[in-house]
Amino acid sequence: MTHASTSSADHGTAHETAVYTHGHHESVLRSHSWRTAANSAAYLLPSLSAGLDVLDVGCGPGTITADLAALVAPGRVTAVDAAEGVLANARAVAAERGLENVRFAVADVHALDFPDDSFDVVHAHQVLQHVGDPVQALREMRRVCRPGGVVAARDSDYGAFAWYPERPALDGWLDLYHRVARANGGEPDAGRRLFAWARQAGFTDVTTSADAWCFATPEERAWWSGLWADRTTASVYAELAVGGGHATEAELAGVADAWREWGTREDAWFMVPHGEILCRVS
Repeated sequence: MTHASTSSADHGTAHETAVYTHGHHESVLRSHSWRTAANSAAYLLPSLSAGLDVLDVGCGPGTITADLAALVAPGRVTAVDAAEGVLANARAVAAERGLENVRFAVADVHALDFPDDSFDVVHAHQVLQHVGDPVQALREMRRVCRPGGVVAARDSDYGAFAWYPERPALDGWLDLYHRVARANGGEPDAGRRLFAWARQAGFTDVTTSADAWCFATPEERAWWSGLWADRTTASVYAELAVGGGHATEAELAGVADAWREWGTREDAWFMVPHGEILCRVS
């Protein structure tokens, strides 16, 4: 990656860090690899066109990245993530789709190693809820975006999750997730805060919106409940929950059982709401 004389690191900005609550267990990648530009970045698609240069921050396994690359070709997509290991998955997805306009790198969104005005679009999906300083992250995303370009971010809002039928154990799961995520330096209710964070970062032209995932078919219920059951007992999240004194292994096993039982209910329904921002750079 190119080193810029005007990067935030050169201005002495401290790097704010947070522990990524989910980690990259198979159950996490199972969820992330389901994501597409259509189901996770629809609010951004009208701003995309052929020939644009895009930075995809926190690309994870790269399924959204690949969709963006196909949409802006022959423009280029630079995909970055703080975890080097997951970039192998992203490279494989790009290779399978025959995309030659994508490059990958490790990066810290608090101090992006790119010159000012490098990209037409800077995108982050489910990133700001996990970083130590989301306002600084947005300032950096703004710095590397060209005038007239857009900075786009979308984050879920755990506090607004809704499901039926109600289960006390799932209420306990949500409370536990909030405690673990915040102990790790993140903000799980990021969706409702995106607009405020954008204003604090200096954006004055911000379009806000909201959207939701909904899981209700038998296949969707089985997939969603199964990945959360596995994540609760076998991922980095589980290690952090136990290691941080937030729950015992037995309690996590009980939550996982509740997830699996919920997933068998024919009337089960789950909604994951998201906040979205499109920030025009002047």
